Amino acid sequence: MIKINVIVDNINWLQFIKSPNNYIERKIQKINLKEKKFKKIDIFCTLLLSSDKEIIHLNKKFRKKNQSTDILSFPFHSKFELEKKLIKEREIYIGDIIINLNKIKNKKILKNFKIEFDRLWIHGLLHLLGHDHKKDKDFSRMNRAEKKYLKFSNE
Repeated sequence: MIKINVIVDNINWLQFIKSPNNYIERKIQKINLKEKKFKKIDIFCTLLLSSDKEIIHLNKKFRKKNQSTDILSFPFHSKFELEKKLIKEREIYIGDIIINLNKIKNKKILKNFKIEFDRLWIHGLLHLLGHDHKKDKDFSRMNRAEKKYLKFSNE
């Protein structure tokens, strides 16, 4: 089962999602019910809800980019290592996701904050689970997984 520890680093998040921990927990429960491959293992990660200042700092420190972005994912394992651990272990910490409030609320075409937020944290989670989108085939595979998890989380 996937479990996400939510940390609110910027209280302005609470204007958009009153209880982020409960919100994510409800969404993850729905995904866990539908996703069979994680039934026998506990998979943990952290979701930091932050803003421009922290994202710029982390982006500069770890990616050498002195700019803001909407999301950062820091997987603890390569895809190959993770696949081995999923077979052998009962508990795995897979990494950290940081989402920037400013980038979500400043999107010009934003129709629904929670839809964009869900898309981002699921995107980050998939990176932690070994997905990437560097090649076209990988992009298509990740895109399908995002749509599947979004659907699961909203059922």
